[in-house]
This record gives sequence, C-alpha cells and structure tokens, in this order.
Amino acid sequence: MKPLGTSSNASHPSHLLAVMVLKLYGAPHSTATKRAAVVLVEKGVPFEFIVVDTAKLEQKTPEYKAKHPFGQIPLLDDDGFLLYESRAIGRYIAEKYADQGTPLLPPNGDLKKKALFEQAASNEVANFDFFASQIWREYGPKKRAGLEPDQEFIAKLNKDLSAKLDAYEVILSKQKYIAGDELSLIDLFHLPFGANIPTAGADAIATHPNVSRWFKEISDRPSWQALNDGVKSTV
Repeated sequence: MKPLGTSSNASHPSHLLAVMVLKLYGAPHSTATKRAAVVLVEKGVPFEFIVVDTAKLEQKTPEYKAKHPFGQIPLLDDDGFLLYESRAIGRYIAEKYADQGTPLLPPNGDLKKKALFEQAASNEVANFDFFASQIWREYGPKKRAGLEPDQEFIAKLNKDLSAKLDAYEVILSKQKYIAGDELSLIDLFHLPFGANIPTAGADAIATHPNVSRWFKEISDRPSWQALNDGVKSTV
C-alpha cells in the first residue's frame, strides 16, 4: 500500500516550505470533510489537503488509526495537534482564527448569544442532520453501487425532516440566520447534507420559503462554491 494519504497539491512555493501549514485529511467529496473545509476556507486559513482513499480503507490502517482511533474522516493536524470530528474542527478553527475571515462564533462574554448559538447547534444535529444524513446515506452509496435506493424510506425521512423544518421556517421568519442575525458556524454545518438531499428527491428545504431563502444564501457563499469540485489544498 502507498504511504497514507496523497496531497491534492504536491508542489508548493519554496517560500512556504518553512511555514507550518495545517493538514486536513479526508476525501474530496465527503460530507464531513467538506463541513470542516468550508470553515477553513471561510476563515481564510491555508491548508494542505491529504487525500485518504476510503475505497481502499486507508482510514482503517494502523498508521491512520494511530492518529484517529475511530478510523474515520476528517482529521486535522495542526503542527502535531490532532483533532477529529468535523464540528469540533470547525469550532477550533473559528476560535483559533477569530481575528481573520468571517466571524463565526458569538461574541465573547455575550451569554445570551452564546446560549442561542448552542441551541442552534443542538437543533442542527438533532432536528436537521439526523434526517438529512439518513436521506443521503440511503441514496448516495446505493446509487454509486448501482443499486436502487428505497424511495419509500426516503419519502418518510423527507416528511420527517419537513416537519422539523416547519420550526426552522418560524425561526427564519424572525431572523436572518439560524442562530440570529449574523452568519455562524451552525449555518455552515447544514451545508453538506442540505446540498445533497435534493439529488435524492427530498424537497423539504424547497417547500419552506424562509428556509429556502436562507439555504440559498449560505450555499451561494464563495467558501462553499469553492468546494463544488471537491476539497483541495489551498497552499
């Protein structure tokens, strides 16, 4: 087996070689990898992207699992500091580079904005990702394998997601973004699965006007558009 991971941009300018650059391990079109990468791009943080070939189970090799005990992607290496789980990576980047790029966290010391941020974070995991991720995992892998997805199961999940988005519709009728009137990490965290589910025939976002307005706005951000062709090194 070739050495773990392959840089998506092997040659770098010589003046960058002495600078410690963040490394992001993952797969170019992985939803979780994109969730971490969109934060790096939004914050203007250069990173080297190391491709992990999940089809060859490179993420399960002893070498990789020494870095990530669960053998999953993505994985961030910040000069030897290893961090996994895409949302944890996003929070780390947003806080470490708070003074550059787009502010994505509530202001320090504002207890109420922080509480609303954490409330939105819980909603994203429990009321959006729980259903949207199942829709895509039923559709995407089966299509790639030449199998037919269970459309009845997808329809049920879409109905369940739509019921949750009824609440999102109310929230977004009163504020611009999911945690308030400023863009935050939580908005970006919705992007990977939210962008994929229409391909599976799920129309829960499109049938909610305020949700659709919000999702179009965050989807049109240059940081997300930069990942259309997959995650790549930015150094």
